[in-house]
Amino acid sequence: MEQHNSVHWADIYADRIIREKGPKEVYTCASGITPSGTVHIGNFREIISVDLVVKALREKGQNVRFIYSWDDYDVFRKVPKNMPEQELLQTYLRKPITLVPDTTKRADNYARGNELDVEEKLPIVGVHPEYLYQAQRYRSSLYAEQMKKALECKHQIIDILNQYRKEPLDDSWWPIAVFSSFTDKDDTTILSWDGEYGITYRDDELGKEETIDLRTTPYAKLHWRVDWPMRWVYEGVDFEPAGKDHHSQGGSFDTSKQVVELFGGHAPVSFQYDFISIKGRGGKISSSSGEVISLGDVLEVYTPEITRYLFASTRPNTEFAISFDLDVLKIYEDYDNCERRYFGLLPCNEKKLAMERRVYELSQVGPVPTTPSYQIPFRHLCNLLQINSGDIDKVIASLPGVLDDQVERLRTRCLCAWNWITTFSPEDFRFAVANASTPLVSLNEDELRAVKALCSKVSSWDGADEKALSQLIYDAAADAGVETTVLFGAVYRALIGKEKGPKLAGFMNTIGKDRVLEILSRY
Repeated sequence: MEQHNSVHWADIYADRIIREKGPKEVYTCASGITPSGTVHIGNFREIISVDLVVKALREKGQNVRFIYSWDDYDVFRKVPKNMPEQELLQTYLRKPITLVPDTTKRADNYARGNELDVEEKLPIVGVHPEYLYQAQRYRSSLYAEQMKKALECKHQIIDILNQYRKEPLDDSWWPIAVFSSFTDKDDTTILSWDGEYGITYRDDELGKEETIDLRTTPYAKLHWRVDWPMRWVYEGVDFEPAGKDHHSQGGSFDTSKQVVELFGGHAPVSFQYDFISIKGRGGKISSSSGEVISLGDVLEVYTPEITRYLFASTRPNTEFAISFDLDVLKIYEDYDNCERRYFGLLPCNEKKLAMERRVYELSQVGPVPTTPSYQIPFRHLCNLLQINSGDIDKVIASLPGVLDDQVERLRTRCLCAWNWITTFSPEDFRFAVANASTPLVSLNEDELRAVKALCSKVSSWDGADEKALSQLIYDAAADAGVETTVLFGAVYRALIGKEKGPKLAGFMNTIGKDRVLEILSRY
């Protein structure tokens, strides 16, 4: 097993887990979320952060269990705006999200629909956790003993929580919540506990009372600040990061690392990860409103490896933006440079090389490739795709020296590039090359003379030498007696119907002599 110097934060945390938790047969790394709405890319930051640490631990020869908890026994508090049948969903408010219907018809229930969206996408980026479904566990009374333990420690838990509360909890507070067996809603008040497994509660909506047994009831669950530390002990969690809200002063991590002691355990190694912003798309990240960017949305524009790279190349406590605007070009370039450094195609100092190599390794979905991907600048690839009207096979066939093991990676990149061009790229970046049926554009006398002069020059061009073509363009402007800017504008309009476009000589070279002549000779 190859050992890595601990230059990357994932390796540093892997070392820390081993050091602080001591030798173990299996280290457990955890993540989780409530599927209350579309699971957004900000939530994915936690999943991928855990996966990178899991990968680092395994590369150090350790056995690792990677668990992902779906907190799907949480309450349905708000109907997201992007869900159909809003009025129907309103009738399920205050019920567990697993009992809410999936009005998109993707799954058996609302929570499961959101879970499937993630479970189907994670393997694409090489993430394969073991899923734990908390509704299933609570409804089968799996945690009966843990709930009884929490009830026994009720006053100690209240003391811990009150350290951070402006309004202290009193003796009427209980560490568990109960869903009504009459309505399935959480509009209930716990009246008493018999010291064992019996809980008496009142349905506040109907006024009915009932006594339930924690060993057999599907209706009881622990409150979050008790549930989280309980599960650390139950699953033997060694590592679990959390967002700013949980790691804030007095947040759930602060209380949980004390409550966990009551269950006989200790808090896992953790870190705080920062928020992610989005550039080039409207809206903010919010699961409950439905205005979100999901992992699937990101994979429309970024290859799986570059999606991993976005996170592997950034420290978790650093906020960064995932771009859908022109910065996409830079992100692809940054990844390509990282890959070139890994394969020794781009020199850099030793310290930077060590980090770049590790980032590249962690960015890969499977084993690290033995050859680099086909090195074509993303901007140029976008131009080729537009010249060929999005025909990926035609573009790949036109490229020289593509190796067999580069084809699939190149195809994925082409697909992402075409998605970006057609959906997110700025209007002035897009173009379509004219053909025989494209209406002619209006040109004045000077512009017509310039286009005809260039057409004549191109006829004598060898069809390959771009530098020679560049000179012919300037010669054509001189022959026509016009400024080069006049010729450039006229030719761009003739070729793509726009005043500007990619660098003209290179662009015409890529389009090809015959096609350029076919278009220009119409004038």
